[in-house]
Amino acid sequence: MLFDTHTHLDAHQFDEDREAVIARALEAGVSRMINIGFNRETIPTTMKLAESYDFIYAAVGWHPVDAITMKDEDLDWIASLCAHEKVVAIGEIGLDYHWDTSPKEVQHRVLRRQIGLARELGMPIVIHNRDAHEDIVKILREEKASEVGGVMHSFSGSWETAKLCLNMGFHISFGGPITFKNAKQPKEVLVQVPMDRLLIETDSPYLTPHPFRGKRNESGYVKMVAEAAAELKGITVEELAEITTRNAMERFSIKQNPEQKR
Repeated sequence: MLFDTHTHLDAHQFDEDREAVIARALEAGVSRMINIGFNRETIPTTMKLAESYDFIYAAVGWHPVDAITMKDEDLDWIASLCAHEKVVAIGEIGLDYHWDTSPKEVQHRVLRRQIGLARELGMPIVIHNRDAHEDIVKILREEKASEVGGVMHSFSGSWETAKLCLNMGFHISFGGPITFKNAKQPKEVLVQVPMDRLLIETDSPYLTPHPFRGKRNESGYVKMVAEAAAELKGITVEELAEITTRNAMERFSIKQNPEQKR
């Protein structure tokens, strides 16, 4: 059984066929999913999904692209939601130097505040890192993120960066790019990540794996990520699925066995 640890099933791209997408994921062997609420619009829709489906969990936080919009009451809101039984992490949070929507200093401040909240509540964090490897590691260290650990979502850095994150107690998660022919670095890093720290995801509707690259991604496609990861690790897909699902269950403290029904 597969665990898609990072998806956005509440995205508008699924408005016409969301239930069918979720059904296809179950048919593909996906037993659990974590939906990500990352701003004022997506946190409520993420919570609605988590409350509607036993096998969908929620992570809530403030995305770096939206950092400039976060207010004190939003942080209080995130804190209150962390008491919900279906909320398993604070995220996705982090730094994004690709999109010029929030100044770096604002991103840094918002990230630090959310790591502080995670430490206060004892919640793992889900890190978004785009073109900001050095600063991410620096802030994680300075804010003692190792006290809670978490997940480096859709990892795109070097093995050196991965090692620093692993040393702080983080899991490393890979998605569609490991199926791309030209994605040399993610594949090289995945091979070296210890099996007990490996996770898989889709980040749907984004980062669609081969052979559907360029089209809308969906959670059922995590099976293709699992197949690529298994080949790189030299194990069976079944072994890869079992290990990564167990890793996710432990990382997010999920103990129950939800029934696969709405």
